[in-house]
Amino acid sequence: MTDPSARRPRALRPLAWFRSRPLRSRLALLTAAAVAFAVAAVSLACWFVTRAQLEAEMDASLRSTRLDPNGVQSLLALCRQGTTPPPVAGSYTVQVILANGSVCTSGKAAIPAGPGDLGVARGQLEYALHTVKDDAGREMRVYTYPQEGPIGLAVSVARPLAEIDNSMSTLRWVLLLVSGIGVVGAGAAGLWVARTGLEPVNRLTGAVEHVAATEDLTVRIPVEGEDEIARLSRSFNAMTAALATSRDRQAQLIADAGHELRTPLTSLRTNVELLARSEETGRAIPPDDRRALMASVKAQMTELASLIGDLQELARPDTARPGPLEVVPLHGILRTALDRARLRGPELTFVTDLAPWYVRAEPAALERALVNVLDNAVKFSPPRGEVEVSLMRGELTVRDHGPGISADELPHVFDRFWRSPSARSLPGSGLGLSIVARTVQQAGGTVALAPAGGGGTLVRLRLPGAPTPPPELSVVPEEGLDEA
Repeated sequence: MTDPSARRPRALRPLAWFRSRPLRSRLALLTAAAVAFAVAAVSLACWFVTRAQLEAEMDASLRSTRLDPNGVQSLLALCRQGTTPPPVAGSYTVQVILANGSVCTSGKAAIPAGPGDLGVARGQLEYALHTVKDDAGREMRVYTYPQEGPIGLAVSVARPLAEIDNSMSTLRWVLLLVSGIGVVGAGAAGLWVARTGLEPVNRLTGAVEHVAATEDLTVRIPVEGEDEIARLSRSFNAMTAALATSRDRQAQLIADAGHELRTPLTSLRTNVELLARSEETGRAIPPDDRRALMASVKAQMTELASLIGDLQELARPDTARPGPLEVVPLHGILRTALDRARLRGPELTFVTDLAPWYVRAEPAALERALVNVLDNAVKFSPPRGEVEVSLMRGELTVRDHGPGISADELPHVFDRFWRSPSARSLPGSGLGLSIVARTVQQAGGTVALAPAGGGGTLVRLRLPGAPTPPPELSVVPEEGLDEA
């Protein structure tokens, strides 16, 4: 089996290695690389500027050096006699160039006469300035100028470039040393800054790892300052708080659901055991008792089915939609809900006043919410009582004439599984108003309960909409609401 890194192109291996390093190491390396690049650029600029300056100073020194005519003639006389002229004091090399190309040198080694030097000797150029190697192999900077007097004679003054090279060599080592110290210092500083700056991130990482390992959502990170790390810490604390709340709500929902399911299941189990014992022992249950027993079983099954449906509705995330939103007639859905409410309270009188109102909602969820509101009114209404239902300009009011709700109970009416003490003997799961509040909120509306004047409870439900449907949108027909 081949190593995957062996198949990776060589140009990508350093990049992969860099990405595999810890963040603090990458920050330190990037800092050191940036400083190294800056130091290298500054050092090169300093090196070239210094060399150019030294060369300019050498050229100026050569231009200012001139031999008097007597010295030139003495130099030529020595050369004609076959005597080697003594070197000029200092590091200068002086030689006389004749128009025919012959030279007379006062120095360690002769310097070849170039075309520029001959051009000056022949009167063709005013001066010549160039670099050339002498017979000893040294690089020389040569300045040639015409000698005063007859044409055909020029004087070259030269200095070795080793003087500049030695200075530049020293400067090069100094720059390398300073650059190395700067890069190492920058890397160390970058590592220190990375460790210091990433310390809050390390704490956050430790907190996340602790939460992942222990599922302890009570962990909080201290928030210091107003920078990005502080924002990240606040976001993490808010996230863990929200998760803890969600988990607590989930645990509470499970506990409440178990408590609510226990009662009908216990009753159902007792009734089924009675029926099974009757079949096993052969002792028939009296017809009236059997009918009552079967009616109790049917009622408990209906209550279980309703409770499970409510739990399924509440188990969906709050941001999830039960179905596609459509423009629907609220008054039509309300009539369908009223028909169901009349079946559950046939002895009650429903006084209705419904004006057309079209809303954008999911028909089935909205109908279920309206049925829950009317069911509460039917449940708490006295025998042969009245339920007043009004829909005007998008505000639905449902009033019953029951015992009402006390002021201390109003903040809890939309809590899941909450039931007032006076309603615990009545059928229901305590989830109806929670579903109502959820559905209305998803449709962009509001719902509130309040004591009604003269007794009873008044429900106010408002949904945004219009008295006429928008012509550009499709509307669910009223006759299709029962099927929905």
